[in-house]
Amino acid sequence: MSRPIEIRTVADLERTARSLALHFKARTVVVVGSQGILVGWPGAPVTMCMSPEIDAYPANARAWEAAQDDDLAEASEEISVIFGEGSHFHTAHGFYIDGVDDRTARLPPSWPSRAVVREVRGHGAATVTVVAPGPEDLIVSKLARLADKDRDYIAAYHQARPLDLAVMSNSVEH
Repeated sequence: MSRPIEIRTVADLERTARSLALHFKARTVVVVGSQGILVGWPGAPVTMCMSPEIDAYPANARAWEAAQDDDLAEASEEISVIFGEGSHFHTAHGFYIDGVDDRTARLPPSWPSRAVVREVRGHGAATVTVVAPGPEDLIVSKLARLADKDRDYIAAYHQARPLDLAVMSNSVEH
């Protein structure tokens, strides 16, 4: 039996940001995987949005870990248990949040200078800032792994918006 095609949306991105911000008492959430494209390009081609998960972590993950009574506490593990594959969150919302951290994606060190940002209405009056690598940096991270799904992602991006090789080259050099 084939699984249905899973397409992530801006609504999924916003739910991710609100959920992590609320749980970790964070004001900023970082999305580092392929679905980071939704932060700066909500209308990205469907091929780029086909994923069962969103890779994200709260920007205050290290501080959260330090504040826990358990010396082995990891925000990424907490995310996987509460929001990850097979969780109640996954069952309720049809996608899951993959618990990652600031070392997960192979991004150029200068990626924050090209990051894209989106403000999301949080719970109550709070606003959550979602940060993701710029498109060229997402492509560079895909090139580092270059699995078949990465090739499809890169091709879909290039077809819709030709790659800016100068920006990509500059991002790798810095």
